[in-house]
This record gives sequence, structure tokens and C-alpha cells, in this order.
Amino acid sequence: MSWATAVVLIVAIGALAGVLQARYRAKAGIIADKEGNESFVERDNSADKEELEQLRERVKVLERIATDPARRTAEEIEKLRDER
Repeated sequence: MSWATAVVLIVAIGALAGVLQARYRAKAGIIADKEGNESFVERDNSADKEELEQLRERVKVLERIATDPARRTAEEIEKLRDER
């Protein structure tokens, strides 16, 4: 292997490492400004939080249905039907 081939190989490996590092940082949400300062990008999780709260409410209802006596649950269902 000649010294020119070795130099080209070293440059290619360095370029590939830079591309892979940039890809990893982009996936992780890390951005850098012009001066090289890195910061995390805040993601909007409001929709996720809202869905999580709805799922928690559903779990509460299901837990109550599973642990309440059958008679009381039937009365509540009938009460809801009467409200319609």
C-alpha cells in the first residue's frame, strides 16, 4: 500500500465517522450553532401528555368496574342510560 492510498483511506474513514456522528446527534435531538455550542431540541409532548391522561382515566374506570360489586356497577350503567 502506498502512502497516497493510506492518506485517502484515513480521510475517508474520518469523513465517514463525521457523517455517522452527525446522524447520531440529529436522531438524539442535539443541534450545534455556528460557534459549536450544542443544545438539545425540546420536543412538543403536549399531545402525548394529553393522551396519557386520557389513558389514566380509562384505567381508573376499568379498575373501578373490576373491583366494584356487580349490583352497583349495573345500577350505575342504568343511571347513565336514563340520563340519555
